[in-house]
Amino acid sequence: MRVYFLLSLICTTMTAFAQLTPYEASQKKATATYSEAIAYYQKLATTFDKQAKLMTYGQTDFGKPLHLLVLNRDGIFDVAKIKQADKRVLLINNGIHPGEPEGIDACMMLARDLLKQGQLPKDVVICIIPVYNIDGSFNRTSTSRANQNGPLAYGFRGNGKNYDLNRDFIKTDSKNSAAFQQIFNAWQPEIFVDTHTSNGADYQYTMTLIPTQKDKLNPTLSNYLTQTMLPYLYQEMKEKGFELIPYVNSVKETPDNGISGFMESPRYSTGYAALHNTIGFMPETHMLKPYDQRVESTYKLLETYIALVERDAKTIGENKKKADAETASKTTFTLDWKLNRDQFDEIEFKGYAAKYKPSEVSGLERLYYDRNEPYTKTIKQWNNFEPALTIEKPIAYVIPKAWSQVVQLLKLNNVKVSQFKKDVKLALEMYYIIDFKTAQKPFEGHYLHSAVKVEPKQQNIQCYAGDYVVYVNQKTNRYIVETLEPQAPDSFFNWNFFDSILGQKEHFSSYIFEDTAAQLLKDNPSLKQKLEAEKAKNSELSKSAYAQLEFIYKNSDYFEPTFMRYPIGRLVKEIELDIK
Repeated sequence: MRVYFLLSLICTTMTAFAQLTPYEASQKKATATYSEAIAYYQKLATTFDKQAKLMTYGQTDFGKPLHLLVLNRDGIFDVAKIKQADKRVLLINNGIHPGEPEGIDACMMLARDLLKQGQLPKDVVICIIPVYNIDGSFNRTSTSRANQNGPLAYGFRGNGKNYDLNRDFIKTDSKNSAAFQQIFNAWQPEIFVDTHTSNGADYQYTMTLIPTQKDKLNPTLSNYLTQTMLPYLYQEMKEKGFELIPYVNSVKETPDNGISGFMESPRYSTGYAALHNTIGFMPETHMLKPYDQRVESTYKLLETYIALVERDAKTIGENKKKADAETASKTTFTLDWKLNRDQFDEIEFKGYAAKYKPSEVSGLERLYYDRNEPYTKTIKQWNNFEPALTIEKPIAYVIPKAWSQVVQLLKLNNVKVSQFKKDVKLALEMYYIIDFKTAQKPFEGHYLHSAVKVEPKQQNIQCYAGDYVVYVNQKTNRYIVETLEPQAPDSFFNWNFFDSILGQKEHFSSYIFEDTAAQLLKDNPSLKQKLEAEKAKNSELSKSAYAQLEFIYKNSDYFEPTFMRYPIGRLVKEIELDIK
């Protein structure tokens, strides 16, 4: 009788959570709303409370916290204990673009099936963000993705502040990004997957894949990615009926002419993950395939990741530890990359014939893909990147306490930060911004800088009690360097954190400064000689009294030394600091 009761209880529990997801209940035509997804996960976590827990982190711009479902066969949900147990962490992010919702629906089914069937992996903890862009998921229509085949309705790309959250992982303008970084840096995943839907050409594949760019990844991680992970993923997905192809980033109008790799800078989720030596993937289902096929391919790909991470759990853990140690001791860092256009691979590609015909709208020639003419051919793939800019790391960066936003983001990313106990004057290498370009139109709320050139100068800088010191001997070195070096594409400088230094704060009145300038020339023969030399080179300077005063002013002690000076100093010589 007791055995019968236990069996009945187990069957009742399993049946209690046998209900379909909203996607399944709609005959696989609709995607779950945010409210439906969270309610579903809440019930799932309650039913399987020994192996599933739904947590919340921070807030989003929509006023709701970010949820995280944690699946662990051992029933341990404390991060420290999980790390002590030497388990791998696989983090899956869904709905960063809520109009691309395959991952939302696939993860709901996958979590249920793993729990119901007792198939949670032994050595892997699975963390799922149900919906990242909560704001955009509420902005639900069936028209915002004009080139997409289903589902019936879906969310919008922009969040509550109209930010594309997959451009926000460094600047962190959104609360969503801050909450995500809490999750990421608490759980420190070895593998990260961010689910998406593509745009672009038409072809036969349902699923395309963007892995972390191999050349910028730590060599140990890169070797494992290219030699083990990708071959396994490609083989397994082919056997499961969803053959993979690299993301179709066509070099010309159609993919027949070849495709190129994608260099995801740290503004993107997988680029951000790489700063922490986490291997990232951005699966992109093809927007024109039926929605049910896109969800199924996402489900099978996520299933494949879990199997792979479980199989190689020990190797993945050892690789991550080695990469972190190498990053902490590394001295040279690449800030920017360029595509090698001379090297390419040849890959098999299954596409459709690209043709042209008169447009019914304009009457002019238009491109279309003829699905009645599928083909298989060999195309070129350019996917080798080379360093375009490298720097030698300093011993430490010194950050004035006024720049608190920078320090907050460093701390959020597990960067160890110290502070001066008392005022001190230090010999630091300071950058002067001598050239840069600024976008003419705003991008994600910023007039983004680029092509930054700096002139380093050794200066004695007054530092104050409470100013910050960041030693560059940490496993977070890549995050430190690629945000604090202004030349890096996604540096804090390029995202306008320091634009106030680009404006001069003091100046002179000509009629008063005339006398001061004359005295400066009398007292400083070398300055006069410098002025005459400049006049000889520049005839326009000789014709302008104001320009000559300006020259003298800028070459005198009256001119503010902080103008165009990047405020974060580089400590390049070993010295014992009085810090806490």
